[in-house]
Amino acid sequence: MNERIELDGWVLRVRRPETPAPYDLIVLLHGWTGDEDVMWVFASRLPQNAYLIAPRALYPTSLGGYGWQENPQDGWPNITEFQPAIQKLWELLSPLHFPDVNLSAIHWMGFSQGAALVYSLALLYPERVRSLACLAGFMPAGAEELAQNQPLKGKAAFVAHGQRDELVPFEQALRAKDILEKAGAQVTFCVDDIGHKLSAGCFRGLGRFFARLPTQP
Repeated sequence: MNERIELDGWVLRVRRPETPAPYDLIVLLHGWTGDEDVMWVFASRLPQNAYLIAPRALYPTSLGGYGWQENPQDGWPNITEFQPAIQKLWELLSPLHFPDVNLSAIHWMGFSQGAALVYSLALLYPERVRSLACLAGFMPAGAEELAQNQPLKGKAAFVAHGQRDELVPFEQALRAKDILEKAGAQVTFCVDDIGHKLSAGCFRGLGRFFARLPTQP
């Protein structure tokens, strides 16, 4: 079942599987100026037996669409700047709202600023993360300190980036990969000669990444 719903101030696009509950959960977080629809292009590559949630970010931007920071400043943000959005996500992702979903270990996927949000919550709350997939994203400042104790040890991560990305330089992907590995994550790194988007090859790689992940009761 694929539908758009409103829930406690959120606008969400959701896909409920046809199979019996409980379900693994994949949360799709869009980038700056995006909305709940832009990440749905990836839905076809994601396991059909997973519950998908694509929330619209809560903060309207001056350029249209929505973002994950209320008052963004110039430069790369600090990991603490995503804390308000993370707390709102925890309030949304409750058993009251999603009783048939496994909320103890969530699969997270983000694009650009949404990927930065995924990096932030994964390092701040690793116990709520089962895997993470970050596309054309950047690792926020302050992440290095959080990685020191290997909070993501053994967790699977997929990082994809274009070498000609004009918005988030490729060096940001290399930095993210390095910090994830220092945090103990098992990183699949996909690179292609494109700009600020996901290539066809990495699109297929994303599907293979999720297909390899074991389901969890």
